[in-house]
Amino acid sequence: MNTLGVLERSIMNALWDASEGLSAPELGDRLLNANAEAPRKEHAKTTLLTVLSRLEAKGFVARSRVERPHRYFAVNSREEHTANLMHQVLELAPDRDAALARFVGQVSASEAETLRELLGSRTPS
Repeated sequence: MNTLGVLERSIMNALWDASEGLSAPELGDRLLNANAEAPRKEHAKTTLLTVLSRLEAKGFVARSRVERPHRYFAVNSREEHTANLMHQVLELAPDRDAALARFVGQVSASEAETLRELLGSRTPS
């Protein structure tokens, strides 16, 4: 499963929250000023570039080389990432039905209603 470390999650959250891509310096400013999971500290530009490069290799981030400094974008939305993680975890479960039953048994009434609506509007595959 492709998981994210603390700094990687903070970077992805900043990219997901940005309406446009961010350069490494802009990203550094956002991380310093945001209420991120990582402790508030200034990250060296080289550290950010290294982590961005790793995220790009993992398929989480794409880079635009049109301008300097390069701009980085999230490949998938936060919701797509979350759904992908849920599918990956279910694939690891020896009893997928039991895992789904346990999950559904723990959702709130409002989440259960959302699931009912979504499943009701789903077209058979």
